[in-house]
Amino acid sequence: MNQEEASLIGEKIFPKTQQIMPILTKEQFEELAKFDSNPCVSIFIPTVRAGKDVLEEKDKINLKSQWKKAVEELKNMGYPQDKIDKMGKPVFDLMDDRDFWRHQSDGLALFLADGFSRQYTLPIYFEAYTYVADHFYLKPLVPMFNGDGRFFLLHLQLDQVKLYEATQYSIGEVEIGDLTPDQLEDRVGYDYEEKNSKHKTQRSGGSGAEGSSTQHGYEAANRDRKNEILRFFRAVDKGIYEILNNESVPLIVACQDSFFPIYKEASRYKNLFPKSVPGNPEADHESIFSLHAAALDTLEPHFRKEREEKMAQFNDLNPSRTSTSVSDIIPAIFEGKVDTLFLQNREDIWGNYNEKMASVDIHQEKRNGSLSLMNLAAVKVIEQNGKVYLIEQESMPNKKSKMNAVYRY
Repeated sequence: MNQEEASLIGEKIFPKTQQIMPILTKEQFEELAKFDSNPCVSIFIPTVRAGKDVLEEKDKINLKSQWKKAVEELKNMGYPQDKIDKMGKPVFDLMDDRDFWRHQSDGLALFLADGFSRQYTLPIYFEAYTYVADHFYLKPLVPMFNGDGRFFLLHLQLDQVKLYEATQYSIGEVEIGDLTPDQLEDRVGYDYEEKNSKHKTQRSGGSGAEGSSTQHGYEAANRDRKNEILRFFRAVDKGIYEILNNESVPLIVACQDSFFPIYKEASRYKNLFPKSVPGNPEADHESIFSLHAAALDTLEPHFRKEREEKMAQFNDLNPSRTSTSVSDIIPAIFEGKVDTLFLQNREDIWGNYNEKMASVDIHQEKRNGSLSLMNLAAVKVIEQNGKVYLIEQESMPNKKSKMNAVYRY
């Protein structure tokens, strides 16, 4: 899609955004949720982006270990070896793909059935886990669907300017070449280096009166430098503002720490995040994925706010609008009554649900025929555009239950 074909916002052409990080869409999630086959295998493993663990192929070893668990369970369920081998072919294809393991994020999710396989490299840390049933296990994916968490990330250097549109789980570059100068000299002119060299020459000699002159020259050079940078940042802001003036999401800036106060002075965007990504983005972040992660760390209080508001709502509402009973919550979900679901992270509730009778049978432990009631609840609420939060036990609104819910009505 070229500039002329870009989407219109009002009467303004919004620059193209190029997706550069894989993302699981709501449509893909729903495809997995509706998939019905026997058996279905869901495998989750944590992965690493770089370093010694990549060289030692620990992610590949982890996947092999989880597939071995799936094979044992499939054999116990009576499936023949030839069918198991057919289902496992995509796993072994991945194991042989050395390039695949060099381009990982924080987690890998793999979904397998007879004649079906999907894999997703995602910026979510997964506990290693394997689930075999007549449906896929999707609970670990639900953090991706609690609102898109949109923001803009401005990578700002004196010799390079880039703008990214991002969510908590994706990032893409916005083309801004026609709207902003690429580097400081494009805005202030090529006499900048000449003036800077002149000031350096003034600082290099003399003492006494000359030293005083040198000090004044140094201060003048600093003022000139700040003014040049301010002019450059105002030119950058002018282009950025054309894109963002109707937006209401945060803009976070990644720049040298000393530059951010100058950019704050230049910026007119009302939702400029008050803190920059700390450090030097050129020196501290080798890739956009690393920069994206650092931006998310800085923005974390902003994204935590909605979850905390939902948790406060649970405590403040009339008890008739909330529940901690799994036997009540599951039928309420199927009636479309649940607005927000809190599930204890790294835990599960096993049992069965009879939709016709609206009855829940809870098992004390997993057994043949058990399904994850947490997975069932999470998938259904996401399909109904509700919110699902995976919460550590100490942070659950009601710590005595692994499942808490806020009703719509």
